[in-house]
Amino acid sequence: MTYLMVTGGLVLLLFGGDVLVKGAVTLAQRLSIPPLVIGLTVVAFGTSSPELVVSLDAVISGAPEIAIGNVVGSNIANILLVLGLSAVIVPIACVEISKRHDVAIMFAVTLGFIALCWSGQLLIWQGAVMILLLCGYLAWSYYSGQNDDEGIEVISSGSDSILPWFYRWLNKIGLERGTATHLLLSLGFIVAGIAGLVVGAHLLIEGSIEIAVAAGVSKATIGLSLIALGTSLPELATSIVAAIRRHGDVAIGNVVGSNLFNILGIMGITSMVRTLPIPEQIVNYDLWVMLVAVILVTPFVYRGKPIGRLFGAFLTTTYLIYVLSLYHGMSGMPKSNTSQAMQLTTTKHNARILLANRQFVASIDH
Repeated sequence: MTYLMVTGGLVLLLFGGDVLVKGAVTLAQRLSIPPLVIGLTVVAFGTSSPELVVSLDAVISGAPEIAIGNVVGSNIANILLVLGLSAVIVPIACVEISKRHDVAIMFAVTLGFIALCWSGQLLIWQGAVMILLLCGYLAWSYYSGQNDDEGIEVISSGSDSILPWFYRWLNKIGLERGTATHLLLSLGFIVAGIAGLVVGAHLLIEGSIEIAVAAGVSKATIGLSLIALGTSLPELATSIVAAIRRHGDVAIGNVVGSNLFNILGIMGITSMVRTLPIPEQIVNYDLWVMLVAVILVTPFVYRGKPIGRLFGAFLTTTYLIYVLSLYHGMSGMPKSNTSQAMQLTTTKHNARILLANRQFVASIDH
């Protein structure tokens, strides 16, 4: 039943996020909102909406370590796995994005986030500052006027969706029956997407907590691996489609934008709900893996060099090694309270057996 909850939660998150993006993009287009604004707001928010809803649900459910683990793990997965797999399929060109400063901003934001986490907690006022920085980044991106409208088309056309034929059919119905029907369909997508995200996030969190308790691993480990991988699926699908269509800058831009939104937006919003304690193992290990991942791709972007299949395979392999390290003690991840309790019970039981044996031997001697 637990694994069914997790699977169902992941499916609902995947479809919910996809439906939300398509509905919001379609609505924005029908309202004549510029593609640039759509890309900077609707698409950026939509593809990161699973991480946001999952993190909020985790904080409300009393599992803040899952929230921070989800964001850090998603950022690691976005670079090592999403970019890695995309490059393995088709080498990713870094021509247009090399003219921008988004990767430098991501690097600076990552360093700043690590500095904030070093204190062991994220405070409410720090969350407010992160939200303001996100607004500033969006404003800078808008007024810089160098965003790729082709990339927006790749994401919003529906061809990168889970069920492209389904969206084409609904759009055809909407266009045939007029603007009002099309708008209602778009609103229906948005409502259905939000509902799917909320229900899916709750199922995923509850199921993941049960798995963590049963397996004797920490909630942070589950957040860094299982949940982070599940919530990064929209970015994976979008980047692979962009790479196949030879829109390498879109694939990288999708990852950079998602990572920035994860830190500034999701961590900003969740830390404004309540102060977030940062697990020691994340401060000592996972945050630095996230920083190394950013450093690995930075030279390719600034030199305008393509990320080839060989380096893509290296990134993907590095991610697999990282996930394995979480479950084999290399990260210094402490065992969960349940595991510690089981060990304590076993130790007490062994001590009783040893004492009984000694008493038995003593009785024989006498």
